[in-house]
Amino acid sequence: MNYLILLAPAAAILALLLTGLLRRYAIARSIIDVPTERSSHSVPTPRGGGVGIVLSFLVMLPLLSMWDIISNNILWGFFGAGSLVALIGFLDDHGHIAARWRLLGHFSAAAWILYWFGGFPSINIFGMTIYLSWLGHLLAAFFLVWMLNLYNFMDGIDGLASVEAVSSCLSASFIYWLVGYSDLAGMPVILSMSVLGFLFWNFPPARIFMGDAGSGFLGIILAGFSIQAAWHDTNLLWIWLILLGVFIVDATLTLFRRFISGCKVYEAHRSHAYQFASRKVGSHLPVTFSILAINIFWLLPIALCVALLGLNGLIGLLVAYVPLVFLAFKYHAGESELSASSR
Repeated sequence: MNYLILLAPAAAILALLLTGLLRRYAIARSIIDVPTERSSHSVPTPRGGGVGIVLSFLVMLPLLSMWDIISNNILWGFFGAGSLVALIGFLDDHGHIAARWRLLGHFSAAAWILYWFGGFPSINIFGMTIYLSWLGHLLAAFFLVWMLNLYNFMDGIDGLASVEAVSSCLSASFIYWLVGYSDLAGMPVILSMSVLGFLFWNFPPARIFMGDAGSGFLGIILAGFSIQAAWHDTNLLWIWLILLGVFIVDATLTLFRRFISGCKVYEAHRSHAYQFASRKVGSHLPVTFSILAINIFWLLPIALCVALLGLNGLIGLLVAYVPLVFLAFKYHAGESELSASSR
């Protein structure tokens, strides 16, 4: 993995510089997030800095392919899907795209990445190999679209989406190295370094926000990593789902509870557990660091048990998620602010 010695710092530096330029661009064009009653920030802040992550990562992909680190199928799958999702997000950051057109673009990106990957592989559950055929491909498409949208939902306080991407990518890369799939670690390491360059500007208190271009891009790329890994070993799919557990649980439970309570799930809100937690402590930084600690000291050890100690992946997932569900309920995920404050 000597190539990473060159590409990883280059990705971080490129993202750092690009994000600084994008901040100037956003200020000049008045691309600013102005606080509202549904915001988790209190100061007008430029948005769209996630384009720096996008460009930094995509520039590195052809180099990984040129050095035979990734195949052409993987290159085109990630490059095409990531570019389309980022473009949709960029246009939405600059104006507004109707939800139906965004979803059409998102499913097109999901179909693209699945086409180049060969669809969704068979998976092993309790020793049984299950191939879901077209149903598996369809479920994988919904998974990709859900992941890119939930990442957008979870990008609501300073540094959170960045810290989640960096910690999950580096954790997965560490596990890849331990179990003999070190060649798979290239893209997650490059992505983590691209995000790290952006995080310099996004660390609390943020000087620029990621925007839909960056958050949607991260969501579909991370989901793509999990499907790519599943083609090598089913356990690696479970490992990615475990490592991304905080985001998956908070976003999914919040959406479900809002749906059953009759709320319009597509409307902006601030009823995620992490948003309630940040208002309770009065700051973004403690929440972001707390989730980083959960990722490192809870989710990573469970993922290591699946990878190295033979813990069944599905059981590992359930063990990982139970406390996360408890925390989500504790911090009122999906409840209205009025009902939560009355308790």
